[in-house]
Amino acid sequence: MIDLRSDTLTKPTAGMLAAMMAAAVGDDVYGEDPTVNELEARVADRFGKDAALFVPTGTMANQIAVRIHCRPQDEVLLEASNHIYLWEAGAPAALSGVTLRTIPGRSGVLTVADLEPHLHPDDMHSVRSRLVCLENTHNRGGGCVYPLATIAEVSAWARANGLATHLDGARLWNAEVASGVGPREWARHFDTLMVSFSKGLGAPAGSALVGPKELIAHGRRVRKLFGGAMRQVGFLAAACLYGMDRQFARLADDHANAKLLADAVRDVPGLTLSAGAVETNLVWADVAPELGTAKAVAGRLKEAGVLAAALGTNVIRFVTHLDVSRADCERAAAAVRALAP
Repeated sequence: MIDLRSDTLTKPTAGMLAAMMAAAVGDDVYGEDPTVNELEARVADRFGKDAALFVPTGTMANQIAVRIHCRPQDEVLLEASNHIYLWEAGAPAALSGVTLRTIPGRSGVLTVADLEPHLHPDDMHSVRSRLVCLENTHNRGGGCVYPLATIAEVSAWARANGLATHLDGARLWNAEVASGVGPREWARHFDTLMVSFSKGLGAPAGSALVGPKELIAHGRRVRKLFGGAMRQVGFLAAACLYGMDRQFARLADDHANAKLLADAVRDVPGLTLSAGAVETNLVWADVAPELGTAKAVAGRLKEAGVLAAALGTNVIRFVTHLDVSRADCERAAAAVRALAP
């Protein structure tokens, strides 16, 4: 079975498993896990920030960021399909007493013109606009790379208006490879950012929150509050280091394979690429009624040996990753073309 449901489904490679088994470990709560300490230092340096915090999931990293930037009754401005709003179980309200103002964008992208009308005045009757969150690459936007010039403009606008900025960079690695823009250039426009090791880099778990020393120290306290303080977790940190060192450059292969699948989608009447051009490893497609529902289409693909994710009544997603080869994607593309009526 060719599994294209998500890039979170990868298994550790033999090399990654060997690195995990060889990892030096200690109690991370005491700050004594040398492999975690190495990972946090290297990630912080990579993005040109003071410090980093290793956490189990990207959702936890995002929610820690919301908590350290905001107080109850504050508001976060973000795109309507941003992961923090769409797929994090209402956590800002439940965990931090924070309101989300969702703003429709284009392929997940917001501009200053989109944001400006939603900035609240300093009024006791109103929530306080406090934080702008962007997502790069934007999952529901078809894996698009957020234009760097737009990020720079949004960041400058946010700072001019006293707003903090956070980046959900779960797939920022993909944005780096697709755009050629380096990590520090992306990161310098944000107060904090999150990166995930369990997607394109193939680690079994783990994300990091990166930012100024004072905010990350606060984030460490919030991690404990949210139940995420860990012990001998250097085994996971070793997998993350291995992914950074050995499985980053190959993301270009995933992007090429996604474009192969996108070509197949274009060839099928009744399938339309949701975001137009495919830039990274995500292929979102809208399913026309003549092909049935997305669930029905996913069922036909499964019969042909391909797993895809039906993520709405008429929306289907394919995600390329290190556990699917070029040959796998060619077979999957043939299965997609066979959907044609």
